[in-house]
Amino acid sequence: MKLDRLILAAGVFGCAVAFAQDPATVNQRRENQQDRIANGIQSGQLTAGETKNLEGQEANLNREVHDDRQADGGKLTQGEKQQVNQQQNHLSNEIHQDKTNGNVAKYGNNEVGQRRESQQDRIAQGVRNGSLTAGQTAKLENREQGINQKVAADRQANGGKLTGQQKQQIDKAQNQASRKIYRAKH
Repeated sequence: MKLDRLILAAGVFGCAVAFAQDPATVNQRRENQQDRIANGIQSGQLTAGETKNLEGQEANLNREVHDDRQADGGKLTQGEKQQVNQQQNHLSNEIHQDKTNGNVAKYGNNEVGQRRESQQDRIAQGVRNGSLTAGQTAKLENREQGINQKVAADRQANGGKLTGQQKQQIDKAQNQASRKIYRAKH
C-alpha cells in the first residue's frame, strides 16, 4: 500500500515538474507579463520610456526563445528553460519596480493630453489582445516618448504653454503615430 502511494506521488510530482517546464508555461508567463505591462500603460503607472524599455527586453527574450526552439527541434532544453525562467523572473521584477516607482504618465486635461492618453490606451489594447508584439510595442512607445519629450521641451520654452505652430507640429506627429499604431495592430 505504501509502495502504491509512493509510486502515485512520484507520478504526480513528475507530471507537475513536466507541466512547469512545458513550453506552454513559458508562453503563458509571457502573456501574463504582457497583460501586466498593458495594465501599467493604461493606468499610467508606466511611462512611455519605461514601457519601451520593458518591451525591448521582452522582444529580445522572445527572439531568444524562438531561436533556441528552432535550434532544438521546436523544444527548449532543460538548461534553456532554466535560463528563460531566470530572465522572466528578472523582467517580472522590473515590471513591478517600474509600476511602483512613483513615475506616472501625465497627459494633462487638454486636447494634446487627451490624444496622448487615447493613443496609450490603443497601445495597451494591442498589447493585451496580442495584436502588437513586444518589438512593435517598443517601437511605438519610442515614438510616443519622443512626442512626450517634444511637448515637455516646447512647454518649458514657452512658460508652460504651446504655441499654435507647436500644437500643429505635435498634432502632425500624433497623426503619424496614430497611423503607425493602426498599421502595427492590423
